[in-house]
Amino acid sequence: MRRIASAGVLPGTALIMAGALLAGCSTPSGSGPAWTAEPKDSGATAMASPDGSASAGASSATTPAASGSATAGPAATASAWKTFSDPAKTVAFELPETWIAQSVPPEEGTLPGALKIEVKKPDGTFVAALRTGLPPSSPDCPADARRPYTVLSSVPVELSAEGGEGTIPPRVVFRAIQGYRFFGSYGITNIVGGADGQACELRNIVRGPADKGDYSFGDLVSVRAFAPDEKVEPAKAFDTLDQAATYASESADFANVQRMLMSLEIKN
Repeated sequence: MRRIASAGVLPGTALIMAGALLAGCSTPSGSGPAWTAEPKDSGATAMASPDGSASAGASSATTPAASGSATAGPAATASAWKTFSDPAKTVAFELPETWIAQSVPPEEGTLPGALKIEVKKPDGTFVAALRTGLPPSSPDCPADARRPYTVLSSVPVELSAEGGEGTIPPRVVFRAIQGYRFFGSYGITNIVGGADGQACELRNIVRGPADKGDYSFGDLVSVRAFAPDEKVEPAKAFDTLDQAATYASESADFANVQRMLMSLEIKN
């Protein structure tokens, strides 16, 4: 069992400026570059549908048709890691020593006590955001708006989550949805993407109690097939599904992100 606790009510937090950030990050853990994902179960859980009809399965997928157990992916390359936690100690996660984690105001419409913590590289490149207190929602998905998608990496993570129809045990995933290009997004989710390998959007959301809200940790809360005139970032865009699979299986940058996402702790 990892150090993860249940998703409880998360009190608000003030903006953490550069000086305050130092107080929220522990000294480097000294974890070396050989770290890889260590799944806790023997097989990859289907993400595209309850029966796994569209799952690419393993974290080590190298082709669109890859399937099988969730094996270790590429090794994280960051040589030193630190731990971020908010002032109230309600959330915590590890990140490379050179990356920056900063609390910012959450979006309008979030529940009381919601948090939003952005992670960036030293040059300001956005990596991911942890959001809590998200209002539960179930967007409509008409048949003519559905697009094929593929699960390219899926590793189990022990986090408390609400169950119910259309949910699975939480996993750190990288998935790509097909539009005029293949749009990839990483995050933690316990929500099945869609039936028969098609979806309107892929949500990086973990269900929490209705009175406490859902939470999200990833590059986007949800990704969809963008139009040619829309901004794609921070989602990834690929010309082929093989390129997306290669990113998930060989990118050291993704391996660092994967380790960070898997380290998330949410406390009461």
